[in-house]
Amino acid sequence: MPIVWSHSIDKVDWEELSRLFAAAPLGNKKPADLKVSFANSMFVCFARESNRMVGVGRVLADGVDCAYICDIAVLPDQQGSGIGSAILTDLVSRSRGHRKIILYSVPGREPFYEKAGFKRMTTAMAIFEDQRQAMESGYIDKT
Repeated sequence: MPIVWSHSIDKVDWEELSRLFAAAPLGNKKPADLKVSFANSMFVCFARESNRMVGVGRVLADGVDCAYICDIAVLPDQQGSGIGSAILTDLVSRSRGHRKIILYSVPGREPFYEKAGFKRMTTAMAIFEDQRQAMESGYIDKT
């Protein structure tokens, strides 16, 4: 079946999206929280196949300086099919015109983003809600 693309949150099933994030796996995200996150995003991209959501991504952006690509998730049985690459390409294209487009990756997935032209930053820093968990998961240095 062909992929059906959408750039609107109007008909999103937030429970289905929550299940996609859990399966991807990108963590347990509550449907209500996802609705707020996606509603506050400048750009969104949803991929559906056979009437099921198979991939997603979004961009937080200010329209001029900075665009942050986040929450790219693809169902495990669709990973490697090109859906993630298509979502990333779409979001990068929509973010053009910003002085910088940034993202951070799930540890181990950096080569996927490097293929798309992203470079490692030497000065990126973060404060996580659970710093210990972020360290154990490989998101921040242990130093």
